[in-house]
Amino acid sequence: MTKPRLLDLFCGAGGAAMGYHRAGFEVVGVDIKPQPHYPFEFRLGDALEPNPARRCYAWSSFDAIHASPPCQAYSIANNIHQRTDHPRLIEPTRELLRASGLPYVIENVPRAPLVDWVNVCGLALGLNVKRHRWFESNQVLFGTECPKGHPGDWLLVFGHTVLERGHQIGRTAKNGPIIRRKHVGTDRGRAAMGIDWMNRDELSESIPPAYTEFIGKQLMEVISVAA
Repeated sequence: MTKPRLLDLFCGAGGAAMGYHRAGFEVVGVDIKPQPHYPFEFRLGDALEPNPARRCYAWSSFDAIHASPPCQAYSIANNIHQRTDHPRLIEPTRELLRASGLPYVIENVPRAPLVDWVNVCGLALGLNVKRHRWFESNQVLFGTECPKGHPGDWLLVFGHTVLERGHQIGRTAKNGPIIRRKHVGTDRGRAAMGIDWMNRDELSESIPPAYTEFIGKQLMEVISVAA
């Protein structure tokens, strides 16, 4: 039986791709940078190439699309650093995917300008990271329900590092909180994310495959009904 094919735009090192693969898709990734650790078929090219004749993919070859445009412009870290040179590609990505006529998903960080998004929480899927991510789609999707208070000693994987969840261990002289955040190794981060093939930098920019396995199973139902 032929598997439905999913185009993975802005694919990075393949965290999202692995989840869709586990959900039953044949996945093809596209990224403007080489991705030597991408675990499936990879094509080097511009995901937003406006000229169909110059694209490294064709809509007719796929049944669905996932896109993870760069998140740096919308991230918490950028709220601190206030950089203005990060690309904001969600709107042009949405325009392109709508024009394809295919079922699509756009993934990004909380506070990104997504439409009718659903939230996925790693703790709700049994992982050792919270790592909330939003998913927009032109199909009806469901997110997860976060555990109340996000309990536990889960990890943070971001900014090219892996940290234990911060715990208050005291107060400063001005009564501010003193937070302990212990750096732990990349292997701990890989285990928490359910990823074993990425280096530290790739890991920090990825999402756990469990997220897109959860989303991908819903997308697979949409495609099965339409077939």
